[in-house]
Amino acid sequence: MSNAVCYFFTFIIEAVILWLYSSNLFTARRKPQIRFATLSLFYLTMFAVSLLEYTWLNMTLYLVMNFLFLLTMYDLKWYTALFHSAVIAAIMGMCELAAYSTMEHFSPHFFVKFIIFSKMAFFIIIYILIHLLKGQQTPEQQHNKSVLLLIFIPITSVFTMLTLVSVSDSFQLSPLLKGMVTLSAFFLLISNLLVFGINQYNLKKSMEFTQMQLLLQKESNAAEYYEMLRQQNENQRILIHDIKKHLHSIDMLNRQKEHDKIDAYLHQLIRSSDLKESARLCEHEMLNSILCRYMQQCTDSHIAFHADIRSGTTDFIADNDLTSLFCNLLDNAVEAAKDIPESFIEISTGKKEKTPFTVLTVINSCRTDPFTGENGNSTINIPHSHNHGFGLKSIRKIVAKYNGNMQIYYNSDTLTFHAIITLKRQGS
Repeated sequence: MSNAVCYFFTFIIEAVILWLYSSNLFTARRKPQIRFATLSLFYLTMFAVSLLEYTWLNMTLYLVMNFLFLLTMYDLKWYTALFHSAVIAAIMGMCELAAYSTMEHFSPHFFVKFIIFSKMAFFIIIYILIHLLKGQQTPEQQHNKSVLLLIFIPITSVFTMLTLVSVSDSFQLSPLLKGMVTLSAFFLLISNLLVFGINQYNLKKSMEFTQMQLLLQKESNAAEYYEMLRQQNENQRILIHDIKKHLHSIDMLNRQKEHDKIDAYLHQLIRSSDLKESARLCEHEMLNSILCRYMQQCTDSHIAFHADIRSGTTDFIADNDLTSLFCNLLDNAVEAAKDIPESFIEISTGKKEKTPFTVLTVINSCRTDPFTGENGNSTINIPHSHNHGFGLKSIRKIVAKYNGNMQIYYNSDTLTFHAIITLKRQGS
């Protein structure tokens, strides 16, 4: 009976530790009441199974239940949830093994002292990890697949720990061997903490590299945007300088009563790009720079470009995702519409009413059907496909990241390619 009570309080402590760890480091996808109920159900199940006193079953269930809790209650991919649940299980196991091999010869009340010592060490280590990592876990880090390379180490450590416990239970070990088991538990614990630290270091360096690339992209977009404004202003000054000559020409045509030619002349001047206002296609500075750059490319390639970006429709998209998404879409559109008479590109964003979704639509001229797959969406035959294939993968990755959907199709009647993308605002 006393052991059952100790087990019950042990699982309460472990549940509190998991709650603190997950709540401080990850973005919840369920309400606190649902998370609390799920955690209680999982740990009551583990408590009931623990009464059978099968060490291997208890540890396996602990790993699986923690994994399911993180996966279902927080915005994590399965590999990130598995990595963190494996690390937590390894740390907990190493603390118990170290306490078990150190305090086994203490009696009476060995079991109570073992629980107090091991859970205190477990809580301290997890608390330190929370303190070091709180506020540093970004969605990009939580979805980083690099943890797949490191999951093997904590899982192997758990297996080694269980093996050492089984050996200790099956054989009478000398004090020297018990000391070696304690030392092994300590080394395994340090190894897992190092693995965790290495993973966080790699994620940090990856984020720094991404931010550096994003900064370079911002500077490049800004430089091209301001160069376009400078060129536009220069062309306007040239036109103003030449306006007297244009007026003389119009006056001469007027004297000759060439009204049709005057009308054509005036329309040509009015439609001149030199008289257009400074380019301002949307409120989002980063996106405006990107769109202006592609607008200039379209002007150079004689492609009509129209953008309708509604206010507040893209502000939830991270700048690096925004760059990858729009640049890849417009790269493909420009490539498809190039060298086609009277070609055009239309891009627009809008909100779905009473939903957290933004709809992004791109329509561009396309002379030939780019789909070669039988189902119409599996393979796309685009010029320079060795580059565009990665672009399409990048687009789909971003769509998946924002819990969205993408539809692409070709309209053979209008010779146009259509891309319709929905993205969900995070936290909605």
